[in-house]
Amino acid sequence: MSARRPLIAFQGELGAFSQQAARQLCGPDVEVLPCTRFEDIFGCVKSGRAAGAIVPIENTLAGSVHENYDHLVNFELPIVAETSVRIVHNLIAPKGVKFSQIKRAFSHPVALNQCLDFFAKNPQIEKTPFYDTAGSVKMITEEGLTDAAAIASSVAAEIYGAHILRRSIESDRQNFTRFFLLRTSDHARRHPLRAAAHTQWKTSLVFSTRNIPGALFRALSAFALRDLNLIKIESRPLRGKPWEYLFYLDFLGRADSPVAVNALNHLRELADFLRILGCYPKGA
Repeated sequence: MSARRPLIAFQGELGAFSQQAARQLCGPDVEVLPCTRFEDIFGCVKSGRAAGAIVPIENTLAGSVHENYDHLVNFELPIVAETSVRIVHNLIAPKGVKFSQIKRAFSHPVALNQCLDFFAKNPQIEKTPFYDTAGSVKMITEEGLTDAAAIASSVAAEIYGAHILRRSIESDRQNFTRFFLLRTSDHARRHPLRAAAHTQWKTSLVFSTRNIPGALFRALSAFALRDLNLIKIESRPLRGKPWEYLFYLDFLGRADSPVAVNALNHLRELADFLRILGCYPKGA
């Protein structure tokens, strides 16, 4: 009997967009472990129950997933890869149910808000918030609802034996979510990523500075002086210190390159706290 493949944890039910990200990063046959909360997926990796985790970190329309930025610091699981998933929302119903029968559409509130043009054109359908996109498909099929649909991925329709009534009903087609693949530090050391010579790398880090004039400017100058391209910066409240912040930052380049090492050493002299969250190939 062959050994069971390592599990990759994600938040949501089977068929969630996170499962699509897992397939993109770990292969189409990846074994997954659905979890209820974001904190649970970090805990599963930390405890050894899962070999890795897929974590959504930002969406081009809804912005950053702030909770997961906090978990990256608290759980200290390194980022080893990233990918982007185009979010295609479909109106899904149990087999045999027609579009004319639909009076309610269940989905996560973010997904509902990304389909407002559809609801404006179909005012007879009521937006009904639910805890998860794929979970809404699971619910309407298990309960055999004949007047309701769900908004979710095509993978969810496939998994739960439902059918798609309307495809790609999102208001903005340029709707992407960025996901991280996390592993344990030990796994990352034992299985370092190998990439083609032309691969562009990205480094993510978090730091804090003293709350004095010019502190952030001086911290960012460590990268500007060395022509390192900063492609994202995000601030999050620093717990226990009201009105002070952690700064999450992404730059293009490997953390172990000479120019990056110099920049990080410079930043380390200015920062109260600094941690590299991961160095990984830049996603498409």
